[in-house]
Amino acid sequence: MPSLACKSYICDPRPHYPLLITAKRYWHPDQDPSEDLDSLTLILAHGTGYHKEQWEPTIEDLYEILRSRGTGAPKVREVWSIDCPNHGEAAVLNEKVLQWGYWDYFDWQEYARCIHIFLTGLGSGVDANFTGRKLVGIGHSMGACALTLAGTFAPELVFHALVLVEPMLYPETTQHTSGSGIGGLIEGALKRRDIWPSREEALSILRSRPAFQQWDPRVLKIFVEDGLRPLPTADYPDRTDGVTLKCSRKLEAACYRNVLGRVRSYNNLPHLCSNLPVHFIYGAISDYLSPEIKSDVVTAAAKGKHASYQEVPGAGHLVLQVRPRGLAIAIATALKPHTAALNASHSRL
Repeated sequence: MPSLACKSYICDPRPHYPLLITAKRYWHPDQDPSEDLDSLTLILAHGTGYHKEQWEPTIEDLYEILRSRGTGAPKVREVWSIDCPNHGEAAVLNEKVLQWGYWDYFDWQEYARCIHIFLTGLGSGVDANFTGRKLVGIGHSMGACALTLAGTFAPELVFHALVLVEPMLYPETTQHTSGSGIGGLIEGALKRRDIWPSREEALSILRSRPAFQQWDPRVLKIFVEDGLRPLPTADYPDRTDGVTLKCSRKLEAACYRNVLGRVRSYNNLPHLCSNLPVHFIYGAISDYLSPEIKSDVVTAAAKGKHASYQEVPGAGHLVLQVRPRGLAIAIATALKPHTAALNASHSRL
């Protein structure tokens, strides 16, 4: 990311919480709105099977879009992207603790709790104070659900707005989404190839597959650079050559088995939409979440009180991977109303 500055963080909340939290901060080196009370701090959360760096092309495009729109565009102080604790670099650091039982079932509320810990300063290692900032949570898929639950822990966490991208929200009675459903996701995760001779060969192999050919090349490269780790690992203690997934097949499948976090997020949505602006962004292609589920979320769950609804052309559920610039445009549009003139104070969860 040549135009943006970046710094990595490890938040350590032990002994009060056992999992380390990894995050990255992004900002434009030529821009210092830190003293501007109207500027926004964006908090990003990713989907199952991915990691915080998957957001980087969208972040870069968003900064470019906002700067091109001039003085009327929302001002962004900085962007923070936070790993789910069993994904990305966090999965490597937490490898031993994740064997306590997190391999079998991983509740998305754990991700929500990590976001809450990070933003409320309940751990060490982060030289930032988020108190009083205009926080805008932007989450994709599982990450969207985690953000809706991050404010349900004490002490109180204040968001200015939420942007939910293809949120995995549907009621308890819904057993399947479009396509193969949850069972298909679990089976696919457990059977996917997860060892390659090197990062270079992994990138070459993935580029040859039709599904990955739809991805933005920048995102696919980041997936290989930041989503893989050298062997050996806890899954493969006897393999000494090659690379494998940081979020292992077991860990990904454990996330798909989540029920409580997803349902609680769905049932919490009316409260959120009544207390702060909630924006929805979906891919225009209903390849995983059906049109009926999308409609149910914005009409039945949100009760029509959502702040905005957009669809990104040419993308389905993996809008972050396939159309990062289109997603950045939609996020910029969602952020547009959130200026001092239209929103003089924070909304509380």
